[in-house]
Amino acid sequence: MKKKKRKVNVKRVAILIILLALIIAGSILTISKLTHKESNTKEIKEVASIDAYGYTLKDTATAYYKKLFKELEKTLNEKEVDKDKYAELVAQMFIADFFNLDNKISKNDVGGKEFVYSDYQSDFEKFAMDSMYKSVESDVYGERNQELPEVTNVKVTKVKNETYQYGENTDENAYVFNFSIEYKEDMDYQTEGSLILIHNGNKIEVASMSEKSASE
Repeated sequence: MKKKKRKVNVKRVAILIILLALIIAGSILTISKLTHKESNTKEIKEVASIDAYGYTLKDTATAYYKKLFKELEKTLNEKEVDKDKYAELVAQMFIADFFNLDNKISKNDVGGKEFVYSDYQSDFEKFAMDSMYKSVESDVYGERNQELPEVTNVKVTKVKNETYQYGENTDENAYVFNFSIEYKEDMDYQTEGSLILIHNGNKIEVASMSEKSASE
């Protein structure tokens, strides 16, 4: 008895082949896009450092901040460090980096924290991410369109030296600075305030920041 030959539905086979081809093409396109996206991931690189003090300069830093870093490097490389100049630069660089959000990769990329008193850095970082940096969108792939502030200049004025107590420690010669900030574009961010800087070993660090200017 002869077996009946099954008829092949050519139209159905053709449709299946086309669908399979589309699925494969879509998968290849998706993988290609992901690979391209991963290859464009921003990586923050260190381009300079002041090893004795633990300061580093990132390639994402603004031209203004890079200029301040060179001044800091020169000041700290002197045989006898000018403490007043050092404190002034720390105040400027902290403000310039903290309030400049345009070059930050995400809300976790908090600026200025290396100038904060070491015992306060974790709390400071958390505070920043919950406030100032909270709305900063991720720019890991360089696709962010969000408008963010860029600091172009920071002016600091030493108000006085005073005794400052932090924890169980006391600095009898802490610095009090007032500051003012200039932005590339006015976006209603903080433009003035005050800082208290303390001595910690061979370093001068930020211990406190206020939105109000300090008085003598």
